[in-house]
Amino acid sequence: MTLGPLMIDVEGLQLTATEKDKLRDPRIGGVILFSRNFTSIEQLKELTRSIHAVRSPCLLIAVDQEGGRVQRFRDGFTPLPPAHLLGHQYDLDEKLARRRASACGWIMAAELLDIGVDISFAPVVDLDLGLSDIIGDRAFHRDPKVVATLAIAFMQGMRDAGMMAVAKHFPGHGAVVADSHVELPEDHRHYNEMTDDLVPYSRLITNGLHGIMMAHVRYPAIDRRIASLSAYWQEAELRRKLGFVGVIFSDDLSMSAMELVGDMTDRVRETLAAGADMALICNDPDAVDQTLANIGPLDNPASQARLVSLRPHPLSWQGEDLRQTNKWLRAVALIAEAHEPPPFALDG
Repeated sequence: MTLGPLMIDVEGLQLTATEKDKLRDPRIGGVILFSRNFTSIEQLKELTRSIHAVRSPCLLIAVDQEGGRVQRFRDGFTPLPPAHLLGHQYDLDEKLARRRASACGWIMAAELLDIGVDISFAPVVDLDLGLSDIIGDRAFHRDPKVVATLAIAFMQGMRDAGMMAVAKHFPGHGAVVADSHVELPEDHRHYNEMTDDLVPYSRLITNGLHGIMMAHVRYPAIDRRIASLSAYWQEAELRRKLGFVGVIFSDDLSMSAMELVGDMTDRVRETLAAGADMALICNDPDAVDQTLANIGPLDNPASQARLVSLRPHPLSWQGEDLRQTNKWLRAVALIAEAHEPPPFALDG
């Protein structure tokens, strides 16, 4: 059995018999977890173990564990600073900010892999243009070169732990006010006004980025279709112009930004037809059931091969107590310092 192009969620702290049956469907390739799926590290380990045991090859398990306000698992996990704080620190000490970004990526990935989660949808590489509240302090910086530098350090930390990075939200969510969770944002800039937004993706791809999540944003001056449904953005821009060979994810197709597209089956069809390798359906089990009942076979050998590339690499500390390793202890100390305010001094 191969990995299918659908990623769905599960309701609670353990799998139900109905969920196990659903996860055996060959059109499903992954499970995304949320805060409601977590009460303790041991409980989460058992949940991920049971998801991986459902079928072979194992389903991919994902979560949003960026840091700051988007960190689904907290109790027993290292508190990660918001990306914006790392950007502030870059302005004070570039070298130290890169080290801290790398430490954040490493410890986030190591702690997730230790409990059986394969992917974190991170880092966010949207620019902080002062417009989008839903992005806000999730962005590293306004300067695309700083964003790229810190995102590469974060990605390299993840890779050192054994996890592949998934940057988001392509081609850029920083220049819109609307929140795609509740309405469809439109970015009316022309292509030559968006070159800064593409800089972090170009540099991350050059450095071996494995995954990208699309934005539920429409850029009508460039293409009339929402980016997550757009062959222009996914095939022409990402694949051909930027040379991206990794996995393209949709954002959650249950978001209100997608309501004008049609029912969930239509959204999945259009997303995959536009070039995505995996479509996310979150917090709507009825829509998952409807899609599985109506959509038919979903076979794409190229997508299946790309999805396999997201599997974690063997971990150097595997078999040890992660939280007793010197590397974990050093990373915790470095990250803890990042939460402290910079020293205040009067000049003259």
